[in-house]
Amino acid sequence: MSTHLGASPDQIAPYVLMPGDPYRARWIAETFLEDPLQYNDVRGMLGYTGTYAGVRISAQGSGMGQPSMAIYAQELFQDYDVQAIVRVGTCGGLSDAVSVRDVILGLSASTDSAMNVPRFGQVSFAPAADFTLARIAAAVAEERLLPLVAGGLFSSDQFYNPDTEITSTLAGYGVLGVEMEAAALYTLAAQFSRRALALCTVSDHLLTGEETSAEERQETFEDMIVVALESIVRLAAEHPQA
Repeated sequence: MSTHLGASPDQIAPYVLMPGDPYRARWIAETFLEDPLQYNDVRGMLGYTGTYAGVRISAQGSGMGQPSMAIYAQELFQDYDVQAIVRVGTCGGLSDAVSVRDVILGLSASTDSAMNVPRFGQVSFAPAADFTLARIAAAVAEERLLPLVAGGLFSSDQFYNPDTEITSTLAGYGVLGVEMEAAALYTLAAQFSRRALALCTVSDHLLTGEETSAEERQETFEDMIVVALESIVRLAAEHPQA
């Protein structure tokens, strides 16, 4: 049992899907996992473990923002020996290379956060996804004809950012979408030598102003969850020890 997760060591699976919303974690468990059991409700951050295609998988909310993601990702890696985490969330589109309802596979995560300053000082560490997970997810998405674009994400510390020019600058350097968690996840995966990947559905577009309805987000999110789950199943088959 860790500080923020009230689970015993055997209650959390080696593979974890992490949406920001804890209620989305419950929806994932109830919709996709067989025999899901709730292992956490500390601070309302729900967590569940079940099986998918014979593989034990957990669904754990991360909360919003990098500080919250860092708490849960570190405890999962450090205290529960989790081998791979796939973030499943939404993002805002920054580039005309992506459209609303596309899924961005985050190869890297730029950030305006100062969280890594204590680790690296003046060095700008570049948090990146695990190549094996990224390769598998891209193949799964292609097979399922899911619109997926691989590229950089921007993990912002502010949802309402007063600097309206920064997103244009980042888009000019090929960044595809803005979200709030991936950079912290990738940094911790590197620290603990584990696998991590962020899959983010484009729910709205900062250039066009287009956005999805609640019903459309639900349907698109479902496709993304299946890609994440199928990717974990393949990862477990290819690398039994992850």
